[in-house]
Amino acid sequence: MREAVFLKRNSERWRSYEEYPTDDPDELTLRFISLTDDLSYARTFYPGSAVLKYLNGLTAQIHRKLYTNRPEDRGRIKTFWIFELPMIYFKARKYLLYAFLVFFVAGLIGALSASKDQTFVRLILGDSYVNTTLENIRKGDPLAIYKSQSQADMFLGITVNNIKVSFAAFVMGVVFSAGTWYMLLQNGIMLGAFQYFFYEKGLLLESVLKIWIHGTLEISAIVVAGAAGMYMGNSVLFPGTFGRLQSFRTGAKTGLKMVIGLVPVFITAGFLESFVTRLTMPVWASLLIIGLSATFVLWYFLIYPWRLFHTDRQIS
Repeated sequence: MREAVFLKRNSERWRSYEEYPTDDPDELTLRFISLTDDLSYARTFYPGSAVLKYLNGLTAQIHRKLYTNRPEDRGRIKTFWIFELPMIYFKARKYLLYAFLVFFVAGLIGALSASKDQTFVRLILGDSYVNTTLENIRKGDPLAIYKSQSQADMFLGITVNNIKVSFAAFVMGVVFSAGTWYMLLQNGIMLGAFQYFFYEKGLLLESVLKIWIHGTLEISAIVVAGAAGMYMGNSVLFPGTFGRLQSFRTGAKTGLKMVIGLVPVFITAGFLESFVTRLTMPVWASLLIIGLSATFVLWYFLIYPWRLFHTDRQIS
């Protein structure tokens, strides 16, 4: 659209933000997301224009107000989970897609490599794991490895390890996203090889019904952490109208919030892996847990942010 039309459609709303300031955290969040969307559009179609400079200033003003003394606001935690974090996921939606595609392709590579090379699974998963699992298959309990530790120790170890992996996937994004790509490829190839190993033994369905009880949340969270790393890495590569350092700070802060938001997901996944995966359950129960987990992932990371954003646009 022409710049004049863009101004005509939005100038009244921008003016209202200046003339009617607010301290309400929810309203500030909605205004900030709305302005960043306008700012992104202006950067694309009107680079170097006066409206771009104006939106930069107004967005920065709202941003400062939004984050100054926010810990003292009532309902700060509620605002973070219900408004701020979902809006961040909406802004990072293309990185969520990129991270998913990288992980998915890596999984296919892992499965294909395992099908072509008999030693590949041992190379990826290790001789100890493969030998133990083969012995468990001979005993008639192929996934007995999930029963080998006490539940409490397993829960703590798995949860801490998963959180460490997610933060590593995020932090490694600082190297122009290359480190994050490596982490996603590594984990995706491992998963693909792992699933093919059970497929080859005729145990694919049994492994899916067991592993994805916790894996649905765990794998999804790793993908989101990868998206956070890409978001930070691209803030360095493509700073836009901001200085590179300022862009990096903003990208790092946003990416860190994305990863912090995953901590409850990893805790839940750790609980499921330690206390539920080891149980012998009917097929419907496994499918119910997997289905509920997948529904939560799709709703909170994709559907709800989309609806929240478009509700805000309609109000604006």
